[in-house]
Amino acid sequence: MGRTTRLAAAWAAAALLAVAVPAGGAQAADPPPRIDLRVLVVDDGGPATEALRAELDGAGTPYTAVNLTDAGRPRIDEAFLSDTVDGRPRARFQGVVLPNENPFGAGSPEMAALASFEKRFGIRQVDAYTYASPRVGLNSPQEAGYSGPLDGKTAQVTADGATGPFGYLKKNVPFEDNDTSVNESYGYLAAPLAQQEQGATYTSYLDAPIPGSAARGSLIGQYTHDGRSELVVTFIANQYQSQFRLVSRGIVEWLTQGIHLGASRNYFGVHVDDVFASDDRWDVKRKCTPGDVDCPGNPAPDSPPIRMTAADAQYARQWSQSHNLPLDLAYNGVGSEEFKAEHGGTYDPLLDQLRADQKSFRWINHTYTHAFLGCVQNTTVVPWKCATDLLGNVRWVSRATINGEIGNNLNWAARQGLTLDKDELVTGEHSGLKTLPQQTKDNPELAPSLTQNGVGWVASDNSREREQRQVGPALTVPRYPMNVYYNVGKATEQTDEYNWLYTKKADGGSGICENSTTTTCLKAPLDVKTGFSSYILPLEARIAMGHVLANDPRPHFMHQSNLSEERIGYTVLEKVLSDYSGLYADNTPLVNLRMRDIGTEMSKRAAWTAALSAGKVTAYRIGSTVTVSAPAGTQLSATLPGGTVRNDTKAVFGDAYAGLRSGWAAPAAGQDRLDLTLPTGATPAARALNSATARVQPPATSALPVPKGVTTRVPYGPGDAAARR
Repeated sequence: MGRTTRLAAAWAAAALLAVAVPAGGAQAADPPPRIDLRVLVVDDGGPATEALRAELDGAGTPYTAVNLTDAGRPRIDEAFLSDTVDGRPRARFQGVVLPNENPFGAGSPEMAALASFEKRFGIRQVDAYTYASPRVGLNSPQEAGYSGPLDGKTAQVTADGATGPFGYLKKNVPFEDNDTSVNESYGYLAAPLAQQEQGATYTSYLDAPIPGSAARGSLIGQYTHDGRSELVVTFIANQYQSQFRLVSRGIVEWLTQGIHLGASRNYFGVHVDDVFASDDRWDVKRKCTPGDVDCPGNPAPDSPPIRMTAADAQYARQWSQSHNLPLDLAYNGVGSEEFKAEHGGTYDPLLDQLRADQKSFRWINHTYTHAFLGCVQNTTVVPWKCATDLLGNVRWVSRATINGEIGNNLNWAARQGLTLDKDELVTGEHSGLKTLPQQTKDNPELAPSLTQNGVGWVASDNSREREQRQVGPALTVPRYPMNVYYNVGKATEQTDEYNWLYTKKADGGSGICENSTTTTCLKAPLDVKTGFSSYILPLEARIAMGHVLANDPRPHFMHQSNLSEERIGYTVLEKVLSDYSGLYADNTPLVNLRMRDIGTEMSKRAAWTAALSAGKVTAYRIGSTVTVSAPAGTQLSATLPGGTVRNDTKAVFGDAYAGLRSGWAAPAAGQDRLDLTLPTGATPAARALNSATARVQPPATSALPVPKGVTTRVPYGPGDAAARR
């Protein structure tokens, strides 16, 4: 029996155990209920419920939020939760997220309605952050347990978690500890009750050692009682913390029983810019880069520009193949021609090697000379500004120049026998697109040039523009800049420049960090000999890993200089890959897409989100049939058990990922509806359709600790731009 089958069977069994059939039972004439594929989130505005909302948003899973702090919010009663459609009982929601097991207060009719609804339709409930106590099947932490910060601790997926909703993880779930002066987590560790109330069970999915004890305490577990199932979470986290991102997929899959709209992947792509060109080198004495506007003068003789060699190209091929991570090479053809001219010949060993190995990489047009394609730059001032004519109008780089940069690079590649697709483009410095603060809009000549040259995807800088947008015929593909600089080939150079940017003037730095609201300063300069390996490398890997865990397809980019000399770029990539391999099971691989596929994924998500926001998507399950309706032409996103098939084509739905099947699908031509059939054994068990009232637990403990490090994201370090979004 394969993992997917075991997982589906385990969940089906858990569903049967989770909810007992109420007294009286179902009548033979009762039709199977309709379960709408929508989650109810009862939101108290705290980090825990906000984190789950962010997870649902990112995946494209629809939900209805009820804000407990809003006096005008709807009342949660039977009419709000269910009704009848075409003579069939309907559950308006497939799962319920609560801040804790009972946020409404003692004797609340709203909690009674929710409990009855869950019992009636077999709906599951997540308690986003609650106190460990007998009311959720756990001992109190005061009784041989623990309550307090979890910073730096490592939790583990239990055997039940591995065969259940957390089977995509290997074992360890480390908790962040980015700043020893700030508490970044809080939680309760307690063992399940040895003697549960009659008919109740508690199954721990994630636990950790109880300090000072040989026992382990639960952090996430399933509490089945009184005909209902709750997923009990006894630690607080926000949407950015890695410990939440690691378990959030499992929480949603448990809640929805592996049947929901939306999908999530872990993506990692790397673009390498300036291939064939030479990058100017950071001058450790002048603290600037010769050739830049703010660094007049020529490079020192002992600091020549940085360019990959044939040996570097061979290493790139071998590394990419051995690590199963194709690299996207963004090239500038003029760099090869300049090398030939400088060396008095017609031979470029780097070109020869990369041409021989070209099928090991993906190639992207990066323009011929890497020219700035926005406004004409006035570099007589620092920082530069856009040049203007006598009437004060901005002077723009011409359409002919842009066409030449795009076309000449394509023509050069064709002459060298390099094969690539012309629809992808990375302009030099992402120029042509708006560049704040100097250039507040795109070069108006850019869009016509993209049309003329058949460009469908143009790279943008995620640190400037996070969202995808239209530029003429093209869509942007935002890229994450890696904080491994274009002007360094050695670790000591990287560390020296890093110190200059992120230390105070009193410590020999530029002091930029002292005057900026978007970054922080290092407490002390890094040792130039060890600072890269001890600080910068792990920091940059953690930042990149944060993007990977966020269901974010945007690629990262570095420069060819980082793959030459000491090849320091690889060390960051290897750290990301190694850390990922230690966290995720083989059924959840990294997804590596080329630029156009990333852009397509982002475009599909935007259309899907727009359709959801406009209320144009309807999805529900009746028995083993899932029906999804959306506007014609809209790609549908869903996650379903393995073996789910389309009714129209009988094709298996989606792709295998994390123990389930997920992906995009479109209805047949001219149709706005897609019907799918779930495999035998994966359909959640039917429940008795009477209105028996479930027993309501007393209210949860109020005002549980929420440390500052959860309410405000603690950055990984000075270079962590994600903390500033």
